[in-house]
Amino acid sequence: MPTDLSDDAWLRDERARVGRRIQEARVRGGLTQEAVFLTASLNRAYYQGIEAGRENPTLETLLRIARAIGVPLAELLK
Repeated sequence: MPTDLSDDAWLRDERARVGRRIQEARVRGGLTQEAVFLTASLNRAYYQGIEAGRENPTLETLLRIARAIGVPLAELLK
């Protein structure tokens, strides 16, 4: 576990990991990106950036995505 939380590479890797989890849960649920970002009331490009690990979503956004996909938030963060 890194001790320097400002490490940009570590943060990028973690955002990418969460994005992959979101994508995997979405695909497993048989949902399109459009279905999720519309249900969660998110901008298309922003949601795509979250899945790609480029965006830094808030807790509220992650909760909305989890609800739109139909999974507990913990599943997206494990």
